[in-house]
Amino acid sequence: MTGARTLPELDGLVVLVAGAGTACSSTAVFLAQRGARVRVCDDRPGAGAVVRAAGIEVIGVAAAIESIAGTELLIVSPGFRPDSAVVAAARAAGTAVWGDVEFAWHVDRCGLLGPPRTWLVITGTNGKTTTTSMVEAILDASPRTGAACGNIGLPVLDALCREPRVEVLAVELSSFQLFWAPSVTPDAGVVLNIAEDHLEWHGSMAAYIEAKSGALRGPIGVIGADDPIAAGLSAGPQARTVRARLAEPGPGEIGTSDGMIVDRAFGSAPRSIVAIDMIVPPGPAGRADAIAAAALTLAIGIPAESVAAGLVAFVPGRHRGEVVAHRDGVLFVDDSKATNPHAAAVSIRAYRHIVWVGGGQLKGASVDDLFEEVADRLVAAVVIGVDRDVIAAALARHAPTIPIVTVFTGDDGAVNTAIGPSGPSDLTVPPVIGSDGGDPAAAVMATAVATAWQLAARASGAGATVEAVLLAPAAASLDMFDGYGARGDEFARGAVAIGAVSARAADRHVGENGTAPGNDPR
Repeated sequence: MTGARTLPELDGLVVLVAGAGTACSSTAVFLAQRGARVRVCDDRPGAGAVVRAAGIEVIGVAAAIESIAGTELLIVSPGFRPDSAVVAAARAAGTAVWGDVEFAWHVDRCGLLGPPRTWLVITGTNGKTTTTSMVEAILDASPRTGAACGNIGLPVLDALCREPRVEVLAVELSSFQLFWAPSVTPDAGVVLNIAEDHLEWHGSMAAYIEAKSGALRGPIGVIGADDPIAAGLSAGPQARTVRARLAEPGPGEIGTSDGMIVDRAFGSAPRSIVAIDMIVPPGPAGRADAIAAAALTLAIGIPAESVAAGLVAFVPGRHRGEVVAHRDGVLFVDDSKATNPHAAAVSIRAYRHIVWVGGGQLKGASVDDLFEEVADRLVAAVVIGVDRDVIAAALARHAPTIPIVTVFTGDDGAVNTAIGPSGPSDLTVPPVIGSDGGDPAAAVMATAVATAWQLAARASGAGATVEAVLLAPAAASLDMFDGYGARGDEFARGAVAIGAVSARAADRHVGENGTAPGNDPR
């Protein structure tokens, strides 16, 4: 079945699944239950508990390569690069190679689990999880049933198997998943934005863009018109391209006008959908995501009133511009998911004046463009993580007048602060009550938050308006934390420890000036 692009008979099919993560484990169990002869390969210690419990053999990658002959289908986790050894061995043996999303697509298209579903595909370097969640909220407010799946957490195959049946899939896909799912042709798809990312996997920016463009293979392709790279993309020659923009929309576009999201693409006449000040997260990024979600759902005939109701009801996911606490009118905002400079820039632009908390693993990315772009919004900065010195140096080049403080643990395990040339020489950070003294990462973040608050209070006392202490790290978290979620949780604990009032998820509709209409945090 070399190069096969249709679902073969599963009973007796010889399949190797490369990777024992959630989606691939679900795929392996699904195949085994339908009579396929399945093995899973994964070299990670302890991997494969789910498939072993289902009676499926788990072997090492080297053993899988040696025994690849006779394998009819290789299903790969998105983490496997195109040039990985197991993929090369499969192709040399004439074995078809699919991703788990590609497999789910063929299961759906062939009617194995009932009539094919409606697929909405969402991708972009940043904002795809928020947009996908907004689409799900809109579907929840509509007459149709839907589920967010894919890169957001729920495997696509599991969404297809859900009971009661799901009619519409809001499928968040990474560039890796799109690469391994070349047959997926969504009813509507969106490319929100594209910035340099994952080039070590794809090999070039052109290859990365090509993978992202897979979201536009269907009859309706939505592009983020405000992004310079996404704006240059289009749907296929027989398809319709819809531009989503923050400004006034032209004919066939969706955008904003007079404080409203306005549709000029899908209605018989221009129509207002919802007021933009009802959209969260606040600022341009949240609005752009909402406009894209509206475009996708309007494209498949979801009523405009359901789009409005879903967007008003939407609550952002944790660690994505989440207001976690407030004190004396200053918000503490956890955007720990902003793990690259592009995402951090989007987050910072939601506020006019902030104390920035950031740092971690840059993975070779440059932050100079970030700080050059947002320098006028930074009142002060607190930097943590393995690349703190690189980040602090870039800050000093592009925002030389603001206080910059780095926080780190010394060789003796004690938490230290280093104050940049323009920082206050008399800065003292009080002991942080409630921080976990046994965890150096927790202690560093607690100190960073306490320092950021002191810098915010100083600036406010000097007449500046500080709207937020914002965690938007511009870097990965694994140098110090178990993940971006753990990093964000420690930020929230640090805020409460210095006397900030914890904010509930119900504290919604935070305006661009950092206050909530009818719910002022002060």
